[in-house]
Formats: sequence, structure tokens, C-alpha cells
Amino acid sequence: MEATYIKRKIDGRINIKSSSKEEQVTRCTIILLTVLTVMAFMFFDYSGLDLSTAFAETVYNLKIMFLEPALNHFSLAEAFHQVGITLGLAFLATFIGAVIALFLALLAANNLSNKWISKTVRIFVAFIRAVPTVLWVLIFAIAAGLGSEAAILGMLFHSIAYLVKAFSEAFEEVDKGIIEALRATGSGWWHIVTRAILPSTFTYLLSWTFLRFEINFSVAVAMGAAAGAGGIGFELFMSSGFYFDLREVGFITYAILLIAIVLEVLSTQLKNRYFPSSTSN
Repeated sequence: MEATYIKRKIDGRINIKSSSKEEQVTRCTIILLTVLTVMAFMFFDYSGLDLSTAFAETVYNLKIMFLEPALNHFSLAEAFHQVGITLGLAFLATFIGAVIALFLALLAANNLSNKWISKTVRIFVAFIRAVPTVLWVLIFAIAAGLGSEAAILGMLFHSIAYLVKAFSEAFEEVDKGIIEALRATGSGWWHIVTRAILPSTFTYLLSWTFLRFEINFSVAVAMGAAAGAGGIGFELFMSSGFYFDLREVGFITYAILLIAIVLEVLSTQLKNRYFPSSTSN
């Protein structure tokens, strides 16, 4: 009893020290960012800047953009078609990436794979995650050319790395006793995966996959402009960069916002269905 009390006391002190160090790092980071922000404003070149005129023009542009939205260079049916293209790009990258990531995550999980295989897969996907999606798209554009192919490949690459980390961490949270009990009965690796791992983590896998789909939708909008992948992002780029049509930019912005709200509602419904205890709390 006395040893247990001492151990708990030591663990408590360690937790307090670690939390205090994290707080110190957080405070130092905030202070550093604040100082750098103030210094940046001090070194700006304000010559020739009329704040009153700039403010008035900005308010006027925002009023036209968000209070007078309209389509001038393509029809409403074409707008729905372009939104469908963007959703299709996001869906393909997410679906194919989730399937590939599922098998790689089984190899990356420490409780299901060899230590060296797990480390190799983790290092590989960590390198992929470190490179932004835009750079992967540009890399694939060298081979496939600018367009939807390069956009899907770039988003697919980053989606796989993102989901491998999420899926493998979910697999590692499975109770070790269940896995050991199945191994004691002579169950093979694949039987353990299908009977214990996947049923226990299905809701988490679904949640992470849908979250990645939301991310890929916003990325697909950007890739439509940056990589010529088409979709509503390309129309937004044309309206703002070539036509300078603020009314059309406002309409497209509302369309993207509406899709984002719909995806968020669907995500909430999935959470309410598969995680009723967490939402009730």
C-alpha cells in the first residue's frame, strides 16, 4: 500500500511538471508570435496608403460580393455540374485512399505487425504528410500534366498518409486482452483483424474517413484553381482572376459554404448515430 501511494505521488509530480513545461512552451510561443506580429506591422511600408479610402472600397466590394451574388458567365445547371465535379474529385481521393490506408494501417499498428515493418511504414507516411498536398499535385503534374489526374493523385497520396496514421492509432487502442485471447485459441492474423480489430474500430474508421472527405473537398476547390482540375474551384479562379466579377465570386462562395454546411450536418448525424454516448454527454 505504501509503495502504491509513493508511486502515485511520484506520477502526480511528473504530470504536474510535464503540464507546467507545456504551459511554458505555449506561453513562450504566443509571446514570440505576438512580438513578430507587432514587428511586422512596424516594418510595413505605409506610404501612399489612404486607410479611409481602402476601408470604403473594401466595404463596397464586400457588399457587392455577398449582398448581390449572381451568375454571369455560366448557368445554374453548370454551377451544379461543377460542384459535382469537385465532390467527385474529393470522393475518389478519399475512397481509394481509405481502402489503401486500411491495409497499410494494419502493417503500421504495433499490436498487429512486426516492429521494423511498423516503423518503416510510419516513417514513409510521415514523410508524405510532411509535404503539402499542393506540392504533391505539382509533382504528379510533371508526369500526368495539369488537370484532374494530377489533383486526384496528389490528394490521394496525402489522404493515404493521413488515414494510415489515424487508422493505425485506432487499431492500437483495441484491448490487448481480446487479441491475446484470440491468439490463445489458435486464431490467425487475418481472423484477428476481421473478428476483433475491424468490428471494434469501425465507427472510428468511418469518422476519420468522413473527416478526410471534408478536408479533400476544400482541397479540391483549391486544386481546381491551382492545378486546373476543374470544378467549382476553377470557376472561382476564373471569376476572380480573369473576369473580376465580384457578384459571381460571391455566388460561388455561397455555393461552397452551402456544401460545407451540408457535409458538417452529415458528419454530425453520423456521430449521433455511431457515437450516441459521446454526443449525449
